[in-house]
Amino acid sequence: MQSTDETTQRPIDPVCGMSVDPARAAGRAVHEGQEYWFCSKSCEAKFIAEPAKYVKPSKPACCDGHGGHETKAPVSSTSPHHASEADYTCPMHPEVRQSGPGSCPECGMALERVAPLTRSRKRQYTCPMHPEVVQNGPGSCPICGMALEPLEAGEEDEQDPELTSMSRRFWISAALTLPVFGVAMSEMIPGQPLQARVSAQVLVWLQLALATPVVLWGGWPFFQRGWASIKTLKLNMFTLIALGTGVAYAYSLVATLAPGLFPPAFKQHGVVPVYFEAAAVITTLVLLGQVLELRARAATSGAIRALLDLAPPTARKLLDDGSERDVPLEEVVAGDRLRVRPGEKVPVDGTVVEGSASVDESMVTGEPVPVKKAPGDPVTGGTVNGTGGFVMQAERVGADTLLAQIVGMVREAQRSRAPIQRLADLVAAWFVPAVLVVAVVAFVVWLLVGPSPAFSYALLSAVAVLIIACPCALGLATPMSIMV
Repeated sequence: MQSTDETTQRPIDPVCGMSVDPARAAGRAVHEGQEYWFCSKSCEAKFIAEPAKYVKPSKPACCDGHGGHETKAPVSSTSPHHASEADYTCPMHPEVRQSGPGSCPECGMALERVAPLTRSRKRQYTCPMHPEVVQNGPGSCPICGMALEPLEAGEEDEQDPELTSMSRRFWISAALTLPVFGVAMSEMIPGQPLQARVSAQVLVWLQLALATPVVLWGGWPFFQRGWASIKTLKLNMFTLIALGTGVAYAYSLVATLAPGLFPPAFKQHGVVPVYFEAAAVITTLVLLGQVLELRARAATSGAIRALLDLAPPTARKLLDDGSERDVPLEEVVAGDRLRVRPGEKVPVDGTVVEGSASVDESMVTGEPVPVKKAPGDPVTGGTVNGTGGFVMQAERVGADTLLAQIVGMVREAQRSRAPIQRLADLVAAWFVPAVLVVAVVAFVVWLLVGPSPAFSYALLSAVAVLIIACPCALGLATPMSIMV
């Protein structure tokens, strides 16, 4: 897994502001002797058309800088210098602040350390499907339109906004789709009892009213992703979903609002057949697939947070003058001597130098029996000291600890695509253009040799091809297989 430092050193796409890996960049251009890299062909085309628009001295609205340019970073309130200026404060007199522990000059109360501000810094986000896309702050992938996820695992228990949005869209869409499906399928009931009591025009307008929020609101994320895939020429499953549901809804809307445009031969029970139920059902099924996939990723995020909770927030450091002090875990460096008391967690990886204890290492080995530790024995950060206290020397801290590496591997596995997802992407890359070709061929053949009115039959045939090819099964099968 790449570190944050390595990511921040990547060149920046001057058009959209994304961090770009030159080895995986979609395009490259040279302007006035300066080299620029791009995340997509669309960004490259925009830059080539108007390079001055993106390299002017003033900072673009969407970019933090340009690849290859050295920009002066703004001074952040989260820098170590500012953090150390207000390290400790008095609970009773918050205006009292100083660097390091001590007593309050107002009341004599022991000062308490201010919560570190580093957690409020900007986090970098990446796309689960396109890891080369990296940016500061949340947003959508410019290639596929998916919501970006944090590049580094966070300790805070965050609610995934995309999962919340998709779940809300699914449940509301499901409630509206059921009556649409029931009305459409009621024609199959012998005797058609519903049609005998309610006119066909009323039933069509009822389907329009119920299906409109499902397709336009519930399916809006799919239209965004489909459009993004077309702009970047990276066709995928959402391209067909957007085309299929969009064309079905548009055709049905025209058939409902302007039925006179269609010949009498098209009409059944006085109305033109519509596809509102197909558009609504496809949208709802794909929403269900997205909810299942996002829940699977959320479960992995919960596991990451559980791993992060294994590390204690502070460590008891032995100072040179023989005193001891609790310090934040991020301030521990290799070579520090730390005291671990009974019942406490081992803060970092290191070696016992004094004392002996029984340490619960089930976090690493799964073995429930505590392991005896004596001077010279290694200890692992996140394990629990059972009985006895000891002094250890820190050897691996921060991202070098075993716990941090485990978290990194889990996070990398979460962001990587499963083999079945890669297969689905490969199939979709060929399937989408093939479907579009078949739809065009069907339209042309019916237009040239079809019965009169040829244009109406050709349009209906092309619409039918796009609806039938809409990969709602693929939208469900892939996330369900990932969950299993």
